[in-house]
Amino acid sequence: MLLARSVALFAVAALLEIGGAWLVWQGVRGGETHGGRGWAWIGAGVIALGLYGFVATLQPDGEFGRILAAYGGVFVAGSIAWGMVADGYRPDRWDVTGALVCLAGMALIMYAPRGR
Repeated sequence: MLLARSVALFAVAALLEIGGAWLVWQGVRGGETHGGRGWAWIGAGVIALGLYGFVATLQPDGEFGRILAAYGGVFVAGSIAWGMVADGYRPDRWDVTGALVCLAGMALIMYAPRGR
């Protein structure tokens, strides 16, 4: 049950952080003329980024360094997935391989048995 909770929290954190960063990007650079979509998008992105910081604290493991290091792998894979869905980005085999390596590293950092 702790594993499922941890994975779900990583997914929520990724949605908030990547989504928040995307909203800021769209606010500054998005739109038809690349003049940005405005402050409302930026503000929504800043709120999402703040919520990401809160969600990260809910992980069952209490080690800040471990949580953020492991989340890095989720962020890499999630960013590629977000780009595919939101912007039509098409990753090549190296993007996919790199994301899988990052997720494997995340699993080692977060879930390897530590004999405690």
